[in-house]
Amino acid sequence: MIFTPTNYRLQTVATGRLFDDEGWTLDDKQCDKPSMVRPVYEKKQLEVKEGACLGLYRYADWLPIKTMLRHPSEPITYKSEGLAQRLGLHNLYITFNGWWPERNARMTTCSFKEMEAYSVCARLGDDLKDKVLVVASAGNTARAFAKVCSDNDIKLLLCVPQDNINALWFDKPLKPCVKLITTESGSDYFDAINLSNVVCTLDGFLAEGGAKNIARRDGMSTTMMSATTFIGRTPDFYFQAVGSGTGAIAAWEANLRFIGDGRYGSHKARLMVSQNKPFVPMYDAWRADSRAMLPYDAEQARKDAAEICAPVLSNRKPPYGLAGGLYDALKDTDGDILAVSNDEANAAKALFEETEGIDIYHAAAVATASLQQAVAKGTVKADDVVMLNITGGGERRFHAEHEVCYLKPDHIFKIDFTKEEVERVLAEMK
Repeated sequence: MIFTPTNYRLQTVATGRLFDDEGWTLDDKQCDKPSMVRPVYEKKQLEVKEGACLGLYRYADWLPIKTMLRHPSEPITYKSEGLAQRLGLHNLYITFNGWWPERNARMTTCSFKEMEAYSVCARLGDDLKDKVLVVASAGNTARAFAKVCSDNDIKLLLCVPQDNINALWFDKPLKPCVKLITTESGSDYFDAINLSNVVCTLDGFLAEGGAKNIARRDGMSTTMMSATTFIGRTPDFYFQAVGSGTGAIAAWEANLRFIGDGRYGSHKARLMVSQNKPFVPMYDAWRADSRAMLPYDAEQARKDAAEICAPVLSNRKPPYGLAGGLYDALKDTDGDILAVSNDEANAAKALFEETEGIDIYHAAAVATASLQQAVAKGTVKADDVVMLNITGGGERRFHAEHEVCYLKPDHIFKIDFTKEEVERVLAEMK
């Protein structure tokens, strides 16, 4: 298939200003307050491409990409029977991201973070190919970017907390273009982000950009694109567990594009996102109706993050309060944030496997438990059209069918690292 780069301009959420993408634009330099920028695509109606090898690039009309990478995967949506019957729902649709060959789900990292990586890396132009892409992660994002960059010969530096590196498993050894540095045991995702920020001040390194990278959000929005095009309309409710909230923001943005498309309804899916107790900073801010995050002692945050069963949900600095962030998304969709305990998540994890037939990640189990809460409270009614975003699953199945190997760190930094130390270590790693 001959691919033509997608045509779009950028728009600042806070001001509405339209401007051109310079190639890796993350912010509007003319905006004086924190704000997301969004792509405004030339094609207002989404044409879903046909082709088994296209993966998420079936939705290329609404992806800000310059090329298509090798071996792409995609989310798979199906109508639930087992879990739906147990919950008393007539229109429960599951968007599954992971390894489940019988459903044609073939994400070899078993996480929807692959959607971010295949979109972000496809945004890289020739002018950036000599740069080293820098990604901070609590685990799953790092695994996804490592796989995609290794398969496509893209230079990558991962920054991950040392306690999370058991998430860096792969079905084959990675190419030398992928390197890993970590922050010492006892650190958390925020410490890894700090390390990546220092790295990105050095020559030759390119910040991936996190939630502000339009390609990350629009890659994640393929879950909503999968569900909406499968159902034939946007759902009434969207359920997902969140660490940063980026996936929910992406779903909201896709929903707005579907309204503009005109063929999938004019309503907005209510965003029902969830956090894992006791690490619930966005839940606390939302319950206080605060756009700003509430104070959260760093040591207490690390302690709380260490206690949750879904450590990928432990982002201390999420894109919550800025214009176009999660707070705005929830307000615009009449959404809510729910809190789920480890016991509730573990019970939901077992329930999903019993009723649907596949293992899922704890983060996806948090989302499933939050759906149970909403049904029990009567927020979700039997005939509502519900999308449950299972953000990762099939890992136990994948490991049973494949031999895996682990990526080892090239260097471990203490939490009180210095810029000079980082610069010296990276120079030695070249």
